[in-house]
Amino acid sequence: MGAVRTKRKPRAVREQQMLDAAVQLFGQRGYMAASMDEIAERAGVSKPLVYLYLNSKEDLFSACIRREATALTEAVRSQVRPDMPAERQLWEGLRAFFTHTAQHPEGWAVLHRQARTQGEPFADEVAAVRAEFIAFVTQLILAAARDGVFCARGDTGPGERHEPALPEHEAAGFAEALVGAAESLAAWANATPGVTAHQAATTLMNFAWAGLGNLMEGRAWSPPAA
Repeated sequence: MGAVRTKRKPRAVREQQMLDAAVQLFGQRGYMAASMDEIAERAGVSKPLVYLYLNSKEDLFSACIRREATALTEAVRSQVRPDMPAERQLWEGLRAFFTHTAQHPEGWAVLHRQARTQGEPFADEVAAVRAEFIAFVTQLILAAARDGVFCARGDTGPGERHEPALPEHEAAGFAEALVGAAESLAAWANATPGVTAHQAATTLMNFAWAGLGNLMEGRAWSPPAA
């Protein structure tokens, strides 16, 4: 009898194995410390095959960034429906964000730490995804202001809408701060045993959304007199 021939895996499957291995190593050890030999060994393929499929370490890292950014964006979008109130959209988006980053800590490390510290073009790819999240949150804050979400109960009648009480540039500033807080909180939650995605999302909603409510109701904080 002749030798049994094993079925070769499709290229797409092998590429995903390589990316899985690369994300794990880049996330755990950093871009500079992770070697192509280690990535190939962990993926169960030869190093020449990694180069054949993904050209170089730089191209492999870029592919990892794109895959992890796409997965995170899709995870958030899948939980946010346009017909939801703005407050609910933000809550569901935050909960999806923290759930995904908790379930994929190495992928989050690649996006949050590694890509940002390796210069262009890696940092630019992450910045583009971040800008998309900031634009999304900005529109949610403006929508909430128009719908009177932040106004005290009893101030409006059914279906009555408010003129935006928050300039767009201020809403953009709040969105920038909120996204930055979410990024830092995700890193902290992943490093702190016992912190759930639900708890992290609740913490940020209490910190940011309640604070916006105080501002819109006229209880803005002012610096103390010199």
